[in-house]
Amino acid sequence: MDGFYSIFTISLSLFLLMDPIGNVPIYLSILKNIPDTESRKIVLREKLIALGIILFFFAVGRHFLMYLSISISSVQISGGIILFLIALNMIFPSDKSFHKVDDNPPFIVPLATPLVAGPSVLAAVMIYSRQEISWYITALAILIAWLASTLILVFSPNLKKILGQRGLTGVERLMGLVLTLIAVQMFLEGVSSFLQKV
Repeated sequence: MDGFYSIFTISLSLFLLMDPIGNVPIYLSILKNIPDTESRKIVLREKLIALGIILFFFAVGRHFLMYLSISISSVQISGGIILFLIALNMIFPSDKSFHKVDDNPPFIVPLATPLVAGPSVLAAVMIYSRQEISWYITALAILIAWLASTLILVFSPNLKKILGQRGLTGVERLMGLVLTLIAVQMFLEGVSSFLQKV
């Protein structure tokens, strides 16, 4: 029963940190010029990459960061900067915006990381790896959270037909504003974490 409870709580917390529902409009805006079939392939590919990153940090992340002398606060600050730049492109799109994906589909950034395998998720799995919980329980919880979020994002292109182009544009601008707030908060948390250690 303890094992089942641990799996449930860890997978639920990771699912919320991955925030697949909140990422749906962002994924749609980034992949809006790509056919549905191709966009699903891209989503699945990026989610697999994100899973690999998450499992990597679960296995050796803490030791890797210690070896390179990189703190969690550094990961948070850099993640916040990347998300902020993405948000600016969403609010003020230009000809050189990352939304022009016809010739260069997104790869790793920003769909895999930091949107899915973000600083909060990576920090969480590293914390779980240090707790007195069997590694296979935590690994199973990671897979459950990943699978649930993947199913939501893989079927997100269906919303294109519901929202339409104008609705998608409106959601894109709104999510750009929300993402700006998330990016600033992530950056401030990283700075706060850094200052506490000074």
